[in-house]
Amino acid sequence: MKNITLLCLLFISSQSFSAPKREKWIKLFNGKNIKNWTVKIHHHEVGENFGNTFRVEEGIIQVRYDQYDKFNERYGHLFFNTPYSYYKLKLDYRFTGIWRKDAPSYTERNSGLMFHSQDPKTILKEQDWPISIEMQFLSMLADGKPRPTGNMCSPGTDVVYKGRVDPRHCINSSSKTYEGDQWIHAELIVRGDSVVTHIINGENVLEYTNPQMGGGVANRFNPALKIDGQRLKSGFIALQSEGQEIDFKNIELLDMSKQK
Repeated sequence: MKNITLLCLLFISSQSFSAPKREKWIKLFNGKNIKNWTVKIHHHEVGENFGNTFRVEEGIIQVRYDQYDKFNERYGHLFFNTPYSYYKLKLDYRFTGIWRKDAPSYTERNSGLMFHSQDPKTILKEQDWPISIEMQFLSMLADGKPRPTGNMCSPGTDVVYKGRVDPRHCINSSSKTYEGDQWIHAELIVRGDSVVTHIINGENVLEYTNPQMGGGVANRFNPALKIDGQRLKSGFIALQSEGQEIDFKNIELLDMSKQK
């Protein structure tokens, strides 16, 4: 009887100190195609990948403009087809050095990751930007001035930063300035309509709270969809194209919705 009791205690003890469960990351990009994604480009209908802007080569999602005759404000976004609320997201990106000079000057070495976005199916043909929050990616320009990456921009939205709704369209992170065409590792932690954290190459560079509809920048949207002050608890994730060629790979997500 003592032996049985001892065995039970050992079993319970081993269960108590068992290794933690492995995190189950979801590969949003399969390395082969973008069949689980939806394209929306300004001046074009949902699903039209004008000029093969978003393409896959050698396991990388590429943003390219070699089939464009002119840019014509064709800001584009590639949306993953499933919305999320509480999650961690990670990816690697790099700029290629090729920028369309007929795109606005601010788009040089500029791209981003949109999240808590409206459904791409609700974006009108002439709507320029999705109502969303953006983790903005930048790198150094020829002038050599500091230019952090992992910033926050807010087309049609607002966030609370340092205790108040910040009126700025973009808020700079504390990251260093990166130059050249090197791969950068970006991570995003989104906790519904609560706290959002930006991480660049393993360093926390920006944190804010209460993502919500508001602000400007997004134009020609369906006004019934933009309710200023309404908190954004979930939404779609998208990769951006706005004139600068860029590569994305290793796009994975950890769904934390059951950990709320």
